[in-house]
Amino acid sequence: MNAITDVKTLENILKDIDKKIDRLNDQKIVAFFETLGLHKRDDIAKDYLNWETILVVVPDRHTSNEIKKYKYSIARISFLTNPNAKQIHIYDFNQWKDASRNKTQFQIREYLKTNFGGVKTFDSNLS
Repeated sequence: MNAITDVKTLENILKDIDKKIDRLNDQKIVAFFETLGLHKRDDIAKDYLNWETILVVVPDRHTSNEIKKYKYSIARISFLTNPNAKQIHIYDFNQWKDASRNKTQFQIREYLKTNFGGVKTFDSNLS
């Protein structure tokens, strides 16, 4: 019985530590987004800490290279470069998985023109 009690005690201690780690990681995410200025924008979802993984969509490779190093020090974030985006956006990573499932690279590139931060640009010569 002692071994079973000790195992349950250990499991409870580990669960408590995991909760503390999750809270600290949430603080990292909030600090990261505040540094990027995302907390001031109205188009950013306020419930992003409830998402399993947060997809950070960046508009170009330069920005991606600047902030990608944080991917390894902050859990639960993933990055996507969308050259059609005008600014940084965040999304629930599960939305991305659902939207990109079973699509070819070409289909995904076309999809990114109007979704996940992409803004359709209209050629004025066509009008």
